[in-house]
Amino acid sequence: MTKGEEYEVLDDSQDHWWQVRNKLGEEGFIPSNYVKEKDGLGLQNHDWYVADMSRQRAESLLKSEDKEGCFVVRNSSQKGLYTLSLFTKVPHSQVKHYHIKQNAQGFYLSEKHCCATIPELIEYHSYNAGGLACRLKCPPGRSKPPTAGLSHGKWEIDPTELTLLEELGSGQFGVVKRGKWKGTIDVAVKMMKENTMSEDDFIEEAKVMTKLQHTNLVQLYGVCSKNRPIFIITEYMKHGSLLQYLRKHKPVLLSDMGSLLDMAIQVARGMAYLERHNYIHRDLAARNCLVGSENIVKVADFGLARYVIDDQYTSNGGAKFPIKWSPPEVLNYTRFSSKSDVWAFGVLCWEVFTCGEMPYGRSKNPEVVERVQKGQVLSRPQNCPHPIYDVMRVCWASNPDDRPPFRQMKEELVEIAQNLHID
Repeated sequence: MTKGEEYEVLDDSQDHWWQVRNKLGEEGFIPSNYVKEKDGLGLQNHDWYVADMSRQRAESLLKSEDKEGCFVVRNSSQKGLYTLSLFTKVPHSQVKHYHIKQNAQGFYLSEKHCCATIPELIEYHSYNAGGLACRLKCPPGRSKPPTAGLSHGKWEIDPTELTLLEELGSGQFGVVKRGKWKGTIDVAVKMMKENTMSEDDFIEEAKVMTKLQHTNLVQLYGVCSKNRPIFIITEYMKHGSLLQYLRKHKPVLLSDMGSLLDMAIQVARGMAYLERHNYIHRDLAARNCLVGSENIVKVADFGLARYVIDDQYTSNGGAKFPIKWSPPEVLNYTRFSSKSDVWAFGVLCWEVFTCGEMPYGRSKNPEVVERVQKGQVLSRPQNCPHPIYDVMRVCWASNPDDRPPFRQMKEELVEIAQNLHID
């Protein structure tokens, strides 16, 4: 394959190798993580384009901005189509959604006003409402993505560039504090308890982990490894863990299936990215995802479990081992893979749709192991739509090969959102 060459994807059902056709009509297989989707319309350079933002998050973002004519353009749940989401205060505060349609002349929101490109269409409607609730005035003042301007090329961070602030919590790895990096960047600083991880191996791995960048992954900025304890520096997520967030907002969220489904989709997106890069999480659960502004959900602590040297954690009889999130092959042979992450994702979805209940209730670990080995699975959460529970069920197939890849699950969940009219 050649850098810069364009391919038509014929079959992307395999996780790592896609069948493609080049411009000469030749067909073959290429590694899926070597290619990215072409943005043929040049939208990425515009502030108003938010790519895969869901309907719920677009609404919550525009409402929080509370400005007449504030708008975003996002990918529609139907592949290749786009939706304009617009905030208006007339006759009362609301967000309206318009499909951007296309015909032989170009793109339009109302057939009288057709433009050759979407940016030209946006430009036109910033001067003329032309059938919209109001004219387009401004995209929201979105904060830059946490990785913007941070590709500093090094993964070792100078501790003198850090200011440590209040404690955010503590876990098996040690204390986590909020901090400022270089005086301006909000970060979370994990201060690793000594003798809890194989430090040299982790420091090597950190070089790779800083290169993993996705909207739904907590960004690892780097490590301070010259002194002890080691510090791990990641982006700061202001609402804390997804588990705490679900429990805190349970009364509101239980009646908002759209937001719950959006959280599951965001986690699936982050995990599909890890899967594409052949990366296994090993400890996926609501407690290991974080919530930031605009209700964005990100997967955290991916890969860390590999470096733990605590017997209570590494042996699957240990009290700290995540038995309630583990499939049979992990419980029996400690065999981790992307497919064991898929099982854990099913349990995480169950946590989301119960708003943070404990899987298997008060059952003790040996009882859970017995249930899992007998093929007994978690029952459908109250009010959880059946199609969503069906996705959970398929995650819990006892044979790992029968569990779908994350990419497929993400697409199924997006389709469910569309069919339930909550996209």
